[in-house]
Amino acid sequence: ALEEWIKVWNDNARPFKWTKTADQIIDRICRYCDRISGPAH
Repeated sequence: ALEEWIKVWNDNARPFKWTKTADQIIDRICRYCDRISGPAH
C-alpha cells in the first residue's frame, strides 16, 4: 500500500512550500516540549 501511495504521489508531485521560518518551527517545538515534559505528563 505504501509503495502504491508513493507511486501515485510521484505521478502528481508538487513542490512543498514552507510557510514558516526554521526559527518559528524550532520555537514551536521547544514550547511543545516544555508543555509535555512537565510534572503532569
